[in-house]
Amino acid sequence: MGRTSILLRLSRQVRPGQGQYLDFANAATTPEHCLAAVVAASKLRMRADASIPPAASAHAAFESLLAFFDGAMAADGGPVTFFIDEILDVRTFESFPGLRHVQRELIARIANSPSRFVLASRFTARTHRLLWDAPARFEVIHMPVLDSQDTLAIALQLDGARREWATEIAPIVTALAAGRAAYVMLLLEALASMGFAADPVAALASLWSAEGRLTARARESYEFRLHRARGYGALKAILGVLAADEPLNLTEISHRLHRTPGSTKDYLSWLEDVDLITSRAKRYSFDDPLLRLYVRLYARPVPPTDDEIVRDITAYASARLPRSTEPVTASVTVPASDSRSEEERASGIIEID
Repeated sequence: MGRTSILLRLSRQVRPGQGQYLDFANAATTPEHCLAAVVAASKLRMRADASIPPAASAHAAFESLLAFFDGAMAADGGPVTFFIDEILDVRTFESFPGLRHVQRELIARIANSPSRFVLASRFTARTHRLLWDAPARFEVIHMPVLDSQDTLAIALQLDGARREWATEIAPIVTALAAGRAAYVMLLLEALASMGFAADPVAALASLWSAEGRLTARARESYEFRLHRARGYGALKAILGVLAADEPLNLTEISHRLHRTPGSTKDYLSWLEDVDLITSRAKRYSFDDPLLRLYVRLYARPVPPTDDEIVRDITAYASARLPRSTEPVTASVTVPASDSRSEEERASGIIEID
């Protein structure tokens, strides 16, 4: 969705010494190592009346980290702004003694901190649950999907892109990519690499080959979110059901899963918890339409053939694009560097003021 890009951009807009960007997806290991890494990476000064207590234990290291957030000051002596990506990854600390409720402790401390914070997470449902009773200082800002004007601005940054081409292609790319920044970038880059004259649906199909960049990106998101959820095997089965047919209600899913409605309801709540699915009017569907396409194509014992990729991409594009658009067709081009035979390839943001 472009969450990290925006957070980095915001951090660069403050004057040197006024803010600090931190990525907790990488920093949140053990409390002691996290504290050491954050302090070492930061160029901020501490207030004269502030100090970081010694980290004699995991709990003490976490308290020292909070003290660092409170005690840091900007170059002009004013409050500093921390831009923290993947803030919910602080939950990693909960496996250490004395840190069972570390997320809520962090939120409570931040709410009263003299510093300022812009926090980000990819997990919308978990963020809302954590902040449902948080102080009014917290403001939840949802990342909007890109519109055609956003896509146009990105397209014009490509080397060799003409405004006429970018204006024509922007609404089509936006629709095919479901307005998601990462997918928009991949599709635009694919079109640019094909000489700006390629059909967008054909470019999308090429990204969905077994070696395609969109296949790899969707696989990463699929596996990452599933591993963060509970009931891994059953959840994959539900996603397979919804990939074949959506939206479905609880009874329809439990029947196809051969499980009781009670247990199925639990599985669905776990998928909602990591934003893999969404529920509207008690009917469940994928939150990300391209991730659904990935599951249809690749979450099965045998990788798809080129004909199957073309079939599903064409159906997807036909459903996404305006009815006034010409009939869409897709084709898959296997990279020249891939010398394997067909048979071998077939086997193979929260803001706080």
